[in-house]
Amino acid sequence: MSVRTRDSLGGRAAVVGIGATEFSKDSGRSELRLAVEAVRAALDDAGLTPGDVDGLVTFTMDTSPEITVAQAAGMGELSFFSRIHYGGGAACATVQQAALAVASGVADVVVCYRAFNERSGRRFGSGVQRRVPSAEGAALGWALPFGLLTPASWVAMAAQRYLHTYGLTSEAFGQVAVVDRKYAATNPAAYFHGRPISLADHAASRWIVEPLRLLDCCQETDGGQALVVTSVERARDLPRPPAVIVAAAQGAGRAQEQMTSFYRDDLTGLPEMSVVARQLWRTSGLTPAGIDVGILYDHFTPFVLTQLEEFGFCKPGEAADFVAAERLPLNTHGGQLGEAYLHGMNGVAEGVRQLRGSSVNQIPGARRVLVTAGTGVPTSGLILGSDDRA
Repeated sequence: MSVRTRDSLGGRAAVVGIGATEFSKDSGRSELRLAVEAVRAALDDAGLTPGDVDGLVTFTMDTSPEITVAQAAGMGELSFFSRIHYGGGAACATVQQAALAVASGVADVVVCYRAFNERSGRRFGSGVQRRVPSAEGAALGWALPFGLLTPASWVAMAAQRYLHTYGLTSEAFGQVAVVDRKYAATNPAAYFHGRPISLADHAASRWIVEPLRLLDCCQETDGGQALVVTSVERARDLPRPPAVIVAAAQGAGRAQEQMTSFYRDDLTGLPEMSVVARQLWRTSGLTPAGIDVGILYDHFTPFVLTQLEEFGFCKPGEAADFVAAERLPLNTHGGQLGEAYLHGMNGVAEGVRQLRGSSVNQIPGARRVLVTAGTGVPTSGLILGSDDRA
């Protein structure tokens, strides 16, 4: 793949199984057990067995090694295993890696997984603690001494600039929170099931780091999610409609850092997501008008707005109005603000459900779904589609 040319991956692999644990604040079991539960559930959903699997993909941050998951889940030999870096930015890239392995014949059935006790165990929202010095972490040294210690504080810098540039108030961010919670309220799997919010609720929530309020920040969740990827040809013989990987991309921008890219010329955009967007549109041949549902990574509400603008759904500074008008069904599972924070993997699963017609908030006629991964870091994205031959 190149950032300048169309790639040939699209249409050669599909997501055929999805599985998850319950989403909770205290799972009461190990991260390995959560991973294995999710993997087995995804294989059951796909109509496959552990013995069919010959590839695994996860995050560098995951604590459950591929070989350990394979042993605990009852798998045999593996011909492919891979890990993606940069936290939530890895979500869609795990599916891309799986699709690459399948399309090249390196593996036949690849399972992507992510599992953590992010509420009862290590809480990412607590920020940097006892970080081992490294070249990768050097950029943080320019921010930490000034009190920018947490993800919320890093995003707040860009969010404040966004509001200033476009003459907006923090109500702009509230539009995302309200839409996410509306869908979560009707999703029994969501932590905030039955609990929608209003703009007034958003405005009344406490400050975390101005201009971010509590309701602008995603949850902390215990749980696991897994996805099964195989060839489109094999997918057609399995029990559930496949979600074809129409396009997949990763992206890192110029002067890219992890959450602290403050020395770029402009703080109001997400150049890494622009790289992803250009490749997804180029490879799929689609435009924003061809997308039926958007599942956009929502660790913090401001970056949902910026993603919409980078993908061309609206002009810079206009995304809040776009969301308020509900011109695109957005995060129909409730997102990470409303359903659960699973580093974006639950968003991929929702994209699959929309194409199957099995979402609790089903969008009639959904045939093309855009899914994105974590922003502010090197990231990834997918366009999933219905099988036109099905």
